[in-house]
Amino acid sequence: MGQLDLFRMPRKPWNAGRMIGAKAPLKPKHIWAIRQNLKSLGSVRDLAMFNLALDAKLRGCDLVKLRIADVAHGSVIRPRSTVIQQKTGRPVPFEITEPERDALTNWLAQRGPRQDDWLFPSRSQAGRHIGTRQYARLVDRWVRMIDLNPSAYGTHSLRRTKVALIYKKTGNLRACQLLLGHGKLESTVRYLGIEVDDALEISEQIDL
Repeated sequence: MGQLDLFRMPRKPWNAGRMIGAKAPLKPKHIWAIRQNLKSLGSVRDLAMFNLALDAKLRGCDLVKLRIADVAHGSVIRPRSTVIQQKTGRPVPFEITEPERDALTNWLAQRGPRQDDWLFPSRSQAGRHIGTRQYARLVDRWVRMIDLNPSAYGTHSLRRTKVALIYKKTGNLRACQLLLGHGKLESTVRYLGIEVDDALEISEQIDL
């Protein structure tokens, strides 16, 4: 070991000061608070995007690439839709609830006619959709609005939120698997962070 090595400062870990691991899902009170903030700010696009992220349960790379035709037929917002996931190539269905249909109707009216068909077009690059980094920055802004720690939440928080609530209410892992578009149930178990006690509690509810 050289003399310089004795005085070399230790490298700072890449995750120093960061919260790593799965991002927490939002709670119902968080959802309500973010919606109210976006409404009061008149953020029509952001409200539509936030609501759709919760309903669709898509990865960010799939959400930003949605087209108007994926959610609307003419001027009518669809109650349900199906898209092909970029990561897996598997189709995944999702519902579009009434609050989101209202938000999308308002957003499409404000968006107006354009040459492209992107649901959420880029504001800086003509003909492109909003990017995943910009979407992540928006999520960061939304959670900061209600004084949540942005390092604890991310785009996957929105993807996980509704299925986490469904699992907590019903214990139906198969439904969660279908809604997330996972090929294996084990992936859903890991994604939702289900513990052994949770699995046993579900098992105890089944009479043989």
